Amino acid sequence: MSPRRLSDKERNEWLHFAHVIGTKPLRPAQVRAMEEARAAAAKPDAPAVVPPPASPVIMRTAGRPAATWKIPEIEVGKLAGGLDGTSWNKLRRGQMRPERILDLHGRTVQPAFAAFERFILSARADGLRCVEIVTGRGAGEGGVLRRELPHWLNLPHIRSVILAAAHPHRANTGAVVLLLKRIR
Repeated sequence: MSPRRLSDKERNEWLHFAHVIGTKPLRPAQVRAMEEARAAAAKPDAPAVVPPPASPVIMRTAGRPAATWKIPEIEVGKLAGGLDGTSWNKLRRGQMRPERILDLHGRTVQPAFAAFERFILSARADGLRCVEIVTGRGAGEGGVLRRELPHWLNLPHIRSVILAAAHPHRANTGAVVLLLKRIR
């Protein structure tokens, strides 16, 4: 028994799909068959090409990277996924005492970032769970370090070790307490 042949509609759908994801046939005979099918589909009397599906199809193809999952961004004062409510409430209310504190007062951005990065990575390596970063409130709309800290927290190599971030007290926006992931 020979395999079932594709209908014209099925062939047009396949050609459109193969074109969208960039696949290439393996054998020269298949190349000729597909080119003939494309030429037949391009004729005005041929049935119209079916539009692509509404949702994109994600699959690994040669020469293209697979779809990747991105870790959601950390926002200071907002519950992050993967953290239970009890721990979040303790962190948010200042009931979790930081095991180490980094004070960035009086530093410019570049040295402050270098100190921040060393501090977080060394705290993680030491197995600490809760740390505090003091940036100060700054003048006017807030200091440069206070504005930069959320960006630093979301850098991929830093974000991967942080569970949550909150101000230790509602009135103290010049400091951020970080809950670090456990080392497994």
